[in-house]
Amino acid sequence: MLRAVALAAARLGPRQGRRLLSAAATQAVPTPNQQPEVFYNQIFINNEWHDAVSKKTFPTVNPSTGEVICHVAEGDKADVDRAVKAARAAFQLGSPWRRTDASERGRLLNRLADLIERDRTYLAALETLDNGKPYIISYLVDLDMVLKCLRYYAGWADKYHGKTIPIDGDYFSYTRHEPVGVCGQIIPAGFPPGVVNIIPGFGPTAGAAIASHEDVDKVAFTGSTEVGHLIQVAAGKSNLKRVTLELGGKSPNIIMSDADMDWAVEQAHFALFFNQGQCCCAGSRTFVQEDIYTEFVERSVARAKARVVGNPFDSQTEQGPQVDETQFKKVLGYIKSGKEEGAKLLCGGGAAADRGYFIQPTVFGDVQDGMTIAKEEIFGPVMQILKFKTMEEVVGRANNSKYGLAAAVFTKDLDKANYLSQALQAGTVWVNCYDVFGAQSPFGGYKLSGSGRELGEYGLQAYTEVKTVSMGAFSALFPCQAPPVLTAGFLF
Repeated sequence: MLRAVALAAARLGPRQGRRLLSAAATQAVPTPNQQPEVFYNQIFINNEWHDAVSKKTFPTVNPSTGEVICHVAEGDKADVDRAVKAARAAFQLGSPWRRTDASERGRLLNRLADLIERDRTYLAALETLDNGKPYIISYLVDLDMVLKCLRYYAGWADKYHGKTIPIDGDYFSYTRHEPVGVCGQIIPAGFPPGVVNIIPGFGPTAGAAIASHEDVDKVAFTGSTEVGHLIQVAAGKSNLKRVTLELGGKSPNIIMSDADMDWAVEQAHFALFFNQGQCCCAGSRTFVQEDIYTEFVERSVARAKARVVGNPFDSQTEQGPQVDETQFKKVLGYIKSGKEEGAKLLCGGGAAADRGYFIQPTVFGDVQDGMTIAKEEIFGPVMQILKFKTMEEVVGRANNSKYGLAAAVFTKDLDKANYLSQALQAGTVWVNCYDVFGAQSPFGGYKLSGSGRELGEYGLQAYTEVKTVSMGAFSALFPCQAPPVLTAGFLF
């Protein structure tokens, strides 16, 4: 398995590869159980497991084989109502959760991270079985990010606070950061009853019920822009609940003629094909300056042809199947569209196996801005390479999109890097790298790629209300009483 880590690191390139090797160096990557047992398939409400009120279930399918892994309880509005009632009770003033010290809440988050780390091998195997990504990535990337995120926010639990404000007059003014309330989203469990409730289900039923619920104060959604529109409308028609959205993208990846060719080719490949192309911020519009275009395309095609597609539990595999049959067919439909609209299919273009939802790594050249594959989010292993002449031209073309989630620039020129990173309309801009994430740095999009930010200190803002408290002079109201004592910005 360590050899597999070395191979994966080599494919990621020197910088990402070093990070992967560094993670692997501190721990051996254990061999996975390719058929992990499923222990829980019900709805989790009030710290108890329940069947759906309707008693309905739905199958979850192994995308590598098309076979059913298990059946999961299918929640809908009735289950959402029960979960919201439990969450509202947990949020009431004087509840066990509201009386839990902030430092203790941080300890609980750290405890959750400890439990995930304990079961990391099992969870990584379950993730690979369910969605098809290579096990090494599940173990060393996905689970690692989960652990770091939980521990990062555990540290914030007793450090996110208000300010004292020197307003005019004989007044004492301060702010408090208070929780928004009941939030509609799915997160891990392990807290007092009602604090965390998990409802597996479908968007038109469970998701719609959360978005339109009058007693949900905030909803977070990650998914398509089309569904994001529906959630925003439902929130507006109900109780004007706060909404944060992390939606689709068609992120430009700009390769300047002075870029390190080897590094740019490998990173552009990684930017598009990581996670089978199922990444909201995938570098799915690769803009290459004209004087290096031909060489870049040739190298990119060679790299795509060398990409290993197969069983995600196999240590040699770089690319597993698409997540389900619907996505599999959708991606093949986009490939067909690209060919019909005149893009040049340079490699791939079809299914990569007789069963399961595997697609060949696909590269299109001679792509024009008006083509469907250059405008719409494909969410699959399909690379589109476009040619440009000048920086001014590529900025206009890159920004000519309804999306604005991410962008990247590859150049050795600092002036070009600064100019492009400021000119590009995207929530995240990577320079000479791609898909660099950290729990400390915010992530979110411009335009139809969403609203709000996740991660970092910025990510806390959507989950808190800022309350201003201003007090008049107590001595004027109660002249016979001793004056109040101010300690650490609070009035006692």
